[in-house]
Amino acid sequence: MDRQVVAGGAADCVLALGFEQMARGALGAGKGAGDFASSPVARHYGVMAARHGFAASLPTAQIFGNAAREHMDRYGTTAEQLALVGVKNHRHSTANPRAQFREEYTLEQVLSAKTIHAPLTRLQCSPTSDGAAAVLVAGERFVRTQGLTDRAVEILGQAMATDTEESFASGSCIDVVGRPMSRAAAQAAYRESGLGIEDVDVIELHDCFSINELLSYEALGMCAEGESGKLIAEGATGYGGRWVVNPSGGLISKGHPLGATGLAQCAELVWQLRGEADGRQVAGARVGLAHNIGLGGAAVVTLLRRL
Repeated sequence: MDRQVVAGGAADCVLALGFEQMARGALGAGKGAGDFASSPVARHYGVMAARHGFAASLPTAQIFGNAAREHMDRYGTTAEQLALVGVKNHRHSTANPRAQFREEYTLEQVLSAKTIHAPLTRLQCSPTSDGAAAVLVAGERFVRTQGLTDRAVEILGQAMATDTEESFASGSCIDVVGRPMSRAAAQAAYRESGLGIEDVDVIELHDCFSINELLSYEALGMCAEGESGKLIAEGATGYGGRWVVNPSGGLISKGHPLGATGLAQCAELVWQLRGEADGRQVAGARVGLAHNIGLGGAAVVTLLRRL
């Protein structure tokens, strides 16, 4: 919206602000299948319940945990590969002074942490978070007249996609939690920017649960469908790999204040592209990608480049 206001000439510079103060406890805690009847996620949980039932555990953890089970059954993804997402992102957060958690964990510690909904353990799940983020969206004329050219980061492409029938037709939690709409948003952003995933250096993506980071690898075109477990096991998404994914620590460790998450991702990428990320700096980063989703459902992908 703010980008459209500036691009359309209605304003030269717009402040985008997001914030969240979340209630104590897990998102959706205490809700049963019937409580979602009039909710935007009613159909999503209906698909899950038809295939997996509706358990007593936290609803959001259930739907993503069941997506993880399906991925394991379909592609041979392992519990260790899922846990490596938590290992990587908690390790990344140790260099981020703004992260909610800054403790490193071994693979064994992630695997042995409290199970939230198998195979997901606590250290593979984003926490309840309070937080805020803000960015300035400005037009070229404003940037030039204010002498900000050497600080500017350009939005090369940006797209939003929502659920279509593809999200539900398969009856799979993998699709219900957003892989199709994330893929559609990414492809549209690539078309607008003229770039592809091979041009990207650093990525902030929506790792609300470890499985969603793996599903996002596939949706963004980083690997073939079903190959995301191998991708993280090979070290392709950490420092020294092909991309650095979630250098901030991601939602799992940096935190997930819902209304601030998307802008926080963009802020991290701006710091990375300016070379201002200090101990978590991705060397030589020129192009960044932000990926954000919400069930019920929408996905946004943004491609950024340092001028």
